[in-house]
Amino acid sequence: MAAYPQDPGSPDAPYLAFWRERHLCTLTTPRADGSPHVVPVGVTYEPEARLARVIADKASTKVRNVLAAGPEGARVAVCQVDGRRWATLEGRAHVRGEPDRVAEAERRYAERYGRTPGPNPTRVVIEIELTRAMGRG
Repeated sequence: MAAYPQDPGSPDAPYLAFWRERHLCTLTTPRADGSPHVVPVGVTYEPEARLARVIADKASTKVRNVLAAGPEGARVAVCQVDGRRWATLEGRAHVRGEPDRVAEAERRYAERYGRTPGPNPTRVVIEIELTRAMGRG
C-alpha cells in the first residue's frame, strides 16, 4: 500500500488547498480503555504553527478524553475525505480555555466554514500540536 506523507509544517500546495476547502472532518480521541472515539467536527489547520484546532464544549466527551490523558496531552488524529482526496493530521492535543485562544479558533472556523459559531460560554479549543501529516489533496 502506498504511503502519502506530508510535512505538517510545509505541506504541498494541493494538500494545503484541500484543508482550505469546506469539509466536515472527524476527530479521533482515545477512550480510557484505549479504544477510539470518533466524532464529526470542524477543523482548522495552521501549518506555519504546526497546529490544528477544533472548537468544542468543555463538557463534551472529546474534551474529557483529551483531558484524561494528562498534562502531556492525548495522541489524536483529525481526518477529512472527499472522493479520492483525503488528509489526516496527527499530534498531541491539549484543551485550552483562554479567551484569546478560543477567539482565534472561532475566527479561523468562521473563515473556513463560512459561518460564525454561535455564542457558547463553555466553549474551549482543542489545539493539536502536529507531528505527522499524510494524504492526497
